[in-house]
Amino acid sequence: MLTVHHLETSRSQRILWLLEELGVPYELKVYRRNPATRLAPPELKAVHPLGKSPVITDDGEVIAESGAIIEYIVERYGDCGQGELAHLQPAPGTREHRQCRYWMHYCEGSLMNWLVMKLVFVSIPNRPMPFFAKPVARAICGKVQEQLVDPNLQAATAFIEDHLSRNRWFAGPDLTMADFQMSFGVEALLSRATGTAAHPHLSEYHARIRARPAYRRAEAKGGPTVMGA
Repeated sequence: MLTVHHLETSRSQRILWLLEELGVPYELKVYRRNPATRLAPPELKAVHPLGKSPVITDDGEVIAESGAIIEYIVERYGDCGQGELAHLQPAPGTREHRQCRYWMHYCEGSLMNWLVMKLVFVSIPNRPMPFFAKPVARAICGKVQEQLVDPNLQAATAFIEDHLSRNRWFAGPDLTMADFQMSFGVEALLSRATGTAAHPHLSEYHARIRARPAYRRAEAKGGPTVMGA
């Protein structure tokens, strides 16, 4: 049986959502973050040398990285999808295929870089350090966010809002792999970026995926998708 090695409040939540949508049987192993460092526990290194999540095991094979896992599941189990799940992998050569491929790469290649930086620079001033260093850390982190991180997140938010104003799903009219990949990015963006309330199409998309029964089942099993900044 396919096993999902799931780290709480992590990217592996989108793997659970995909499996719940397809109705693929799976075993769930949940790993808790270190409460002090918020890092993954060392037990994950017994599954994959990098000790990161998501990672799945299936028929003796270990597969890591969200995009690779989503592609593997769709290629192997995608025929379980019926109705609106029938186009998870658009036909090659179509606009939908190109859009799907773009957003699969964009999420981790562009968007998540800034979201991780946001989380880091928000967290640093709250880390243990000499009292006299805190004002310096707070000032530096605030300046980096103001001049570098937030402008890039605002640009990303506007870019996604514009795309979703013209497309129901990220690749077009149908739900595809790209939506599962982008779901975590959307959750994190709405959690950490500023000024997102002024983007109705992004908010509507977020509400739509969260209303799906499979999405709710995934969170019921795996816990909240993101932790607050």
